[in-house]
Amino acid sequence: MARYTDAVCKLCRREGVKLFLKGERCLSEKCPLEKRPFPPGEHGRKMQRETSYGVQLREKQKAKRIYGVLENQFRKYYEKAAKQKGKTGENLLRMLETRFDNVIFRMGFAFSRREARQLITHRHFKINDRTVNIPSYSLKPGDSISLSERGKKCARIKECIESANKPALPAWLEVNYETMTGKVIALPQRGDIDFMIKEQLIVELYSK
Repeated sequence: MARYTDAVCKLCRREGVKLFLKGERCLSEKCPLEKRPFPPGEHGRKMQRETSYGVQLREKQKAKRIYGVLENQFRKYYEKAAKQKGKTGENLLRMLETRFDNVIFRMGFAFSRREARQLITHRHFKINDRTVNIPSYSLKPGDSISLSERGKKCARIKECIESANKPALPAWLEVNYETMTGKVIALPQRGDIDFMIKEQLIVELYSK
């Protein structure tokens, strides 16, 4: 499957905000955005006038990169969100939030979504006592998450659980770090998504 293999810190610099793609490094002084707060490339320092289309495109790119979703995947999420009842933008963010890799990150079992995807593909987690190695798997209220036997031996997961830099646990999830288990207790609401994403701009982009 196609995937982004270039330096992920370039993505944060291009969007001008921290996307927290490298976990703890993003919170340290080593974060490239702290040292070079301008877009990468030869013309990164030059002021460029953005059109309304450019603003909408940047918002879509930011959301896509935060969740680590490819272009075709993102469009399919949007098309599915547009068919559901309610606001299309909020439906879109809700589907992205309930992805398996995002839930693992939100629960504090990984330092980043990228790391969560790797742990999932290595079969470290179970959903409802069944091993699932698909990062894009969509969870629903009532689903429980636990570690597989391999996951219980993973030093990286233990390091993340013991870290003080875990992301704040959203209200729609619950976790027991002693038993290393978690549960989805509700669907995420718009207020539970703390990233500054203007989803209406994404809807306007795809509506053209």
